[in-house]
Amino acid sequence: MAESKDDQRVVVMVTGASGLVGKAIQQCVTEEQNSAEEWVFLSSKDGDLRDFNQTRALFEKYRPTHVIHLAAMVGGLFKNMRYPVEFWNDNVHMNNNIMQLSREFKVKKLVSCLSTCVFPDKTTFPIDETMIHNGPPHASNEAYAYAKRMIDVTNRAYNKEYGCNFTSVIPTNIYGPHDNWHLEDSHVIPGLIHKFYLAKQNGSDMTVMGSGTPLRQFIYSKDLALLFIWVLRHYHSPEPIILSVDEEDEVTIAEVARTIADAIGFSGELRFDTSKADGQHKKTASNRKLRSLYPDFQFTPFQQGVKAAVDWFVANYETCRK
Repeated sequence: MAESKDDQRVVVMVTGASGLVGKAIQQCVTEEQNSAEEWVFLSSKDGDLRDFNQTRALFEKYRPTHVIHLAAMVGGLFKNMRYPVEFWNDNVHMNNNIMQLSREFKVKKLVSCLSTCVFPDKTTFPIDETMIHNGPPHASNEAYAYAKRMIDVTNRAYNKEYGCNFTSVIPTNIYGPHDNWHLEDSHVIPGLIHKFYLAKQNGSDMTVMGSGTPLRQFIYSKDLALLFIWVLRHYHSPEPIILSVDEEDEVTIAEVARTIADAIGFSGELRFDTSKADGQHKKTASNRKLRSLYPDFQFTPFQQGVKAAVDWFVANYETCRK
């Protein structure tokens, strides 16, 4: 029996698409020009995903066959410490609504986004996909981490009970154009880029919060976008997959700061305020699973990615999220 047009149609609905990952996916899709797929990019302006009825209205309007769920309440270390209730409630409501409606509307594939903060605080390194539930996460962002862990639990539950093709990815620290550049409530790279920009403009020295010794793996947003699209099309397991650069590409926060200083042309003095919290010292993640399935993927070198992010921020300073 021939497939109907409804069986053949592919409509990919991306939530949280106004952020750096959503914008990067949009760029990749535009460059690819795949006429067999229709992509719908949603932001909070299209509907409040914490509200079940508003979320249902979006599913009814677009009838997606595939969903990439990026929408989340996110923020850096200090925002996580200030608003734990909102981090739990907002994320759990969004995730539950997306999953329930994806099942109801017979979505063929749902890809949700976790974070390396889901891993236990006390663990061995490198961390891998089997270790998510081996102990409590770091106390500084436990509400957000547990909300994200529950995506993994519910993905497997929906697969077991209903046969749903729901999965999740675990990116390491993401950076790139279209980030949130807020001086207080941003992640480390965009926050530092903004501060270095202002220090250069003002001719002042630069102080980085913390010791500069923590280690992190950073993935450029366009690299992550390409891997999201690959997962959507080719990775079919409810078990999560880490999307990360290799272990040897891990850098210290001090190296991050110096790379940004070079990229932006900052020539003042750089200091580290060791009285401020560092968060976890390291979160080294293994990408062995990704490399076994997609061995040829080429990551953007860190210095090149930082330069691209800096150049975008400077060019879009007046209008970017800050």
